[in-house]
Amino acid sequence: MDKEKINITAIQMESVIGNKNANFEKVEKLINQYIKPGTDILILPELWNVGWACDKFIDAAEEIKTSETIDFLSEFARKYNTNILGGSIVQKINDKYYNTCPVINREGKLIATYNKNHLYSYYDDSEGSYITKGENPVMVDIEGVKIGLTICYDIRFPEIYRAYRKAGADILVNMAAWPLSRAIHWNSLTQARAVENQTYMVALTQTGDLPTGAKNLGHSIIYDYSGNILDEIFDSEGIISATIGLNEMYSFRDKCTVLKDIQKTYEVLYE
Repeated sequence: MDKEKINITAIQMESVIGNKNANFEKVEKLINQYIKPGTDILILPELWNVGWACDKFIDAAEEIKTSETIDFLSEFARKYNTNILGGSIVQKINDKYYNTCPVINREGKLIATYNKNHLYSYYDDSEGSYITKGENPVMVDIEGVKIGLTICYDIRFPEIYRAYRKAGADILVNMAAWPLSRAIHWNSLTQARAVENQTYMVALTQTGDLPTGAKNLGHSIIYDYSGNILDEIFDSEGIISATIGLNEMYSFRDKCTVLKDIQKTYEVLYE
C-alpha cells in the first residue's frame, strides 16, 4: 500500500433488525454501487449483519472458523482487491459471546480480530447481559499501515486511543451503532480522539430506526490528524471516502511533539 495514497471507503447503512440475509443483500448492493476502484481499506459499521437489538445477538452469533459473515466479506475482499474492517459480528467462543471486529486482507484471509473492550448497558440497552467484554486493544498492521480498532462505546474511553497512539497508530477507527439522542457526544468525542492523538480518525455509524423507537445517528465522518473533516454523511445510506497520506501527518507530529510532554504519573494531590 502506498502510504501517501491510502484510499479509504466506509459504508453507512440501516441494518434490517435480526435478518442476516437481508443485510447481506443490502451490503452487497451498497458495495457494488459505491466502492471506488483502488480502494485499499473498506469499513463496515458495528453489528451490521444483525442490527442494534441486544435480544437478537445470541441468535445471530457465529463461530469464527465457520462464520458465514466472514465468508461473505472475504468474497468481496478478493473481488475488489481490498482490505476489509468488517464492522463487528457476534462471535461465539464456547459458552461466551463477543462483539468482534474481523479484519480481512485482500486475499480474503482473516488476519485479526478485536473484541469490544467496553460494553454499553444503560438506559434501554443491555449489551453486557449478552456479551463478554474483550480484554485488550488490538492494532492491526495492514501492508505497513497501523490501525487501532475500536467499537462504539469505546469512544468514551480516551485511554484506549492514547494506547494506540503510543504504540504507533497511523489511523484510528470506531465502528458504531450510535443513537441520534447522543449526537453531540459522538461529534465531540470522535473529533477529540483525532485531535488529541494527532491521528487520522474514521468514525462510522449506522443510520435508521431501532425496535425501541430510538434512531441511529447516521453521521459518519473521516477526520484528519488536526480534526478537519475530510468527508461526512448524515442520515442517508451511502459512503464516506478519503485519500490520505501519512508523511504530512508525521511531519505535523514532529513539529508539535505532544507525546513527549506526557508526564509519567498524574497523581492528584488533595490540599
